[in-house]
Amino acid sequence: MDRNLPKKPNPLVAELAADLEPVRPLKLAHGALIILAAAAVSIALVELTEGLWRGMFDSRVSPFYFITNGMLGLLGAASAMAVVRMAKPQVGNSHEGARWSLGMLLLLPVTALIIVASQGTFAEVVSDPYGLDCFVSGSAFGLITAAALTLWLRRGAPVSLNAAGLFTGVAAGAIGALIYGLACPIDHAGHLGIWHVAPVLLSAVAGRFAIPPLVRW
Repeated sequence: MDRNLPKKPNPLVAELAADLEPVRPLKLAHGALIILAAAAVSIALVELTEGLWRGMFDSRVSPFYFITNGMLGLLGAASAMAVVRMAKPQVGNSHEGARWSLGMLLLLPVTALIIVASQGTFAEVVSDPYGLDCFVSGSAFGLITAAALTLWLRRGAPVSLNAAGLFTGVAAGAIGALIYGLACPIDHAGHLGIWHVAPVLLSAVAGRFAIPPLVRW
């Protein structure tokens, strides 16, 4: 038998390969740009619908305002980038930054409850006329980030869909609460620590159960 003769093509292999198309590799930078674009759209919508609070840099603003929004921003960025990396699984792909940021954020409602209990203002926080609006609107604006991250996950190959859904919800809630919070002039600890953190918890639960079916191949 002549080993130099070309082998006959396997028709089964040829049939399977006929439908293959080249896939553009996922780049983390593109995922980061998608997150920034979603945040920019959210800010623009908040400005158009509510108007950003112009007094946020007044010297009389409570430090808790900047602490809360800073922690929401860190959690949103860490969780969103964790989701971006999940779409491109690799050895050593850790999400410790997002987990630690979430743990730190959960200190805020605990601190807020301690403060309002010591001041005897718990009833005022519960009946806060702006609280429910911040909770609902922060969660709603987070849907923009959730949609962007879900589309990104669908382009990739996430291994742990439950974790991807959870961190997508956390990122969406944190970014939504942060951005809508830029329109909120209430800067005391009770309001920020409870009503501005609540969207993160709601979105985390919603993302854990709603995102995996949308991403599953």
